[in-house]
Amino acid sequence: MAAHFMSEGRIKKVILGADRCLLDGSIVNKIGTLNVAIIAKHYDIPFYSAFPWSTIDYNSESAEDVEIEYRDENEVKYVRTNNEEILIANDSSPALNPAFDITPPNLITGYITPKGVIDRTELKEYIEKERKN
Repeated sequence: MAAHFMSEGRIKKVILGADRCLLDGSIVNKIGTLNVAIIAKHYDIPFYSAFPWSTIDYNSESAEDVEIEYRDENEVKYVRTNNEEILIANDSSPALNPAFDITPPNLITGYITPKGVIDRTELKEYIEKERKN
């Protein structure tokens, strides 16, 4: 649906949160965030990530430092209806169920923080200042 509305010009700006902000400005967020960022970039729609300073992960430089959590495959192989679980996939087929994805900083227009809207350069300056303290 996001791509459809973006293609029609009905979306002027995207603001999503972040579970973690990495030192290079990448964000880790719920699965699907990267898709939205790619589509927004395609349609020249500004993409912002909003988060508090506590979201910054000072131990992870970039995506290579992050292990994506995979949840139980049965969450996507079964649906629950009327208190009954129904298998919707071949039970012997494996399924992947990542909980998060990583959006690189080149897809992010800016960051909405307690200090207001900042760009990647200002984010790096804040991180460097905090690391020195």
